[in-house]
Amino acid sequence: MTPARTKIVLLSTLALGLLAGTLWFAWQPQSQSDPQSIGQPLYGSLSESALAPNMGKPLGANILPDLPKNPPQPATEILSKRVVEYHIDVSLEKGQVLRGTETLTWRHPGKKTVNDLYLHLYPNAFSSMETTFMKESGGKLRGDTMPKDGFGSMTLTELKTEDGLSLMHRIQYVQPDDGNAGDRSLMKVRLPKPVRGGEEITLYMKFEVKLPAIFARMGATDDFVMAGQWFPKLSVYETAGQRGRAEEGWNLHQYHGNSEFYADFGIYSVRIRVPETHIVAATGFPTRGAVRQNGQKIYQFYADDVHDFAWSASPNFVTVEEPFSSAEVPGVKIKLYLDPSHKELKGRYMSAAKAALSYYSKWYGPYPYSTLSIVVPPKSGNGAGGMEYPTLITAAAAGNLNPGYSLERTLVHEIGHQYFYGMVANNEFEEPWLDEGFTSYAEERLMEQEYGLTPNLPLQSGQIASPQPLNRESWKYGSAAEYAQNAYSRGKLVLQGIERQVGMKKMDRIMRTYVQTYRFKHPSSQDFQRIVERATGRSWSHYFEQYVYDGQMADFSVDHITNQKLENGYEAVVTVSKKGADYPKIPVQFTFKDGTTIFKAWDGAGKSTTFRIKSTSPVSYVTLDPLYTIALENKHINNSLKAELDEKQQTRWNVSVTKLLETLLGSLSW
Repeated sequence: MTPARTKIVLLSTLALGLLAGTLWFAWQPQSQSDPQSIGQPLYGSLSESALAPNMGKPLGANILPDLPKNPPQPATEILSKRVVEYHIDVSLEKGQVLRGTETLTWRHPGKKTVNDLYLHLYPNAFSSMETTFMKESGGKLRGDTMPKDGFGSMTLTELKTEDGLSLMHRIQYVQPDDGNAGDRSLMKVRLPKPVRGGEEITLYMKFEVKLPAIFARMGATDDFVMAGQWFPKLSVYETAGQRGRAEEGWNLHQYHGNSEFYADFGIYSVRIRVPETHIVAATGFPTRGAVRQNGQKIYQFYADDVHDFAWSASPNFVTVEEPFSSAEVPGVKIKLYLDPSHKELKGRYMSAAKAALSYYSKWYGPYPYSTLSIVVPPKSGNGAGGMEYPTLITAAAAGNLNPGYSLERTLVHEIGHQYFYGMVANNEFEEPWLDEGFTSYAEERLMEQEYGLTPNLPLQSGQIASPQPLNRESWKYGSAAEYAQNAYSRGKLVLQGIERQVGMKKMDRIMRTYVQTYRFKHPSSQDFQRIVERATGRSWSHYFEQYVYDGQMADFSVDHITNQKLENGYEAVVTVSKKGADYPKIPVQFTFKDGTTIFKAWDGAGKSTTFRIKSTSPVSYVTLDPLYTIALENKHINNSLKAELDEKQQTRWNVSVTKLLETLLGSLSW
């Protein structure tokens, strides 16, 4: 998810000035046009799971009637383990209420007998100011505030087994993270009989969601709906060894103010019923054209090898779609669902989407899905903007009719999440940097390569006022700003630091190997470390211990300069020191009074070192890392020292503008 970026873009532009230089289908389409659409009609393609034929299908009391007469055919390739399968029928009704039925089938991936299942009921995070999400966020997220009358919630009205046994008396809300009895975002279901390793269980449920006012990713505003995390969703059961886990078990967390999500890969077959005036964008692809019946429009979507399903609906969407393929992209249909005020910007959206699909597929491997849907929320739906879901993203809300590069930046960031979070599905509760930091790294590279926007790393590192471990649980960062500084910025800079030590060619190999190794899996920071070490043939434990598992930053200082007059010139004695984490090679620039310059390097061993330099001219000033090659240094004010003043008056003059900008950024929040 993208934090608010406008201030950063403006300040980055300012900093650049001040610092002077610092995506043809292989499937036949089936028409699904809407009268409100412009451009080509919407299309669907057929693909399906090769999972056990009866998995997830009701055998007794079928609560999902009227399934398609011609269901999708089995897919030719299974990309994930497909631990779960969902069949959902949901209706958008008056009062911004969702009423749904759900069939959930889970295959136990472990070995131990399981007696309980756990369901995430994410909409309950917005039910009152007493929930954990609202307490931690203060009812605010990325500049949006929950209105006083904007609360929403989820109610499970029926829950039963495959043979019709009710489990409603077996449910319990649990709060494993903070014990907050006012939080109902996680539910425990005690099973009537245990599930052994490799066995399956199917549950049937009915639920209602009162959509909250949009301020945190999901909800409704006017006639726009963003349904994200809108259905009862199974928690992840981790096996022994997965993400370094010693013993298998459920990974259980509530919905927190900073946290996003974590789920298993599976299959989704979802029927969505909306007012007949509405257009629906959703994860996956439609398996048939929309059908109008009894004042409703009925959509049927299917997706496999994904770990979430989201959809959006509005009567105002302006739809545009284009097929796209390239050397690295076998074929994908890009679908735009634009707010009317941005219909003239369709070219920019489409161009950015194609660039992102092309470069990311080239760098990290082919985009494996047949669709990519892009929703542009209205101005009043700002809280739904800048968010990632499998095969569907939301762009920044259409508040600005003449947006700058924030349009493209938000888009390429969220498309980057199709890889980091989407396919390489880390645990966003516990290690958010593995999606946000990695996506920010990919975003920045693409923005530079495609749009010429060179990142200002000294500026970005300078804003990190409170570095923290990157494998820290997302809600344990002190604030939203501290979370953003670390999960986004510092996580990206850790990757920049590796790149600068190994070179771009080897870094490309590291990143592609990581993605290819952990596509459709759930990796950890240690898994990434092992990929780096395998690619480079050496240990990176010290680097990861300091910058990933601990909250350190680099800080190098020029401490003393003295010039001693000799018979044939001068001898300068310069002391430099290390006040932060280690770095293997620190460039040192010596500038002499006659204008000449020489460079040396400090290996970074020990806490300090002294240089003795003989020359015909005295040293005028010394600068550490003058080209800012050390991405993880956040205190540049002590990198330079002038020699001519006495010690009490020596001026820390290192790029004063950098210090000014550090101060400015310290006052900003994400």
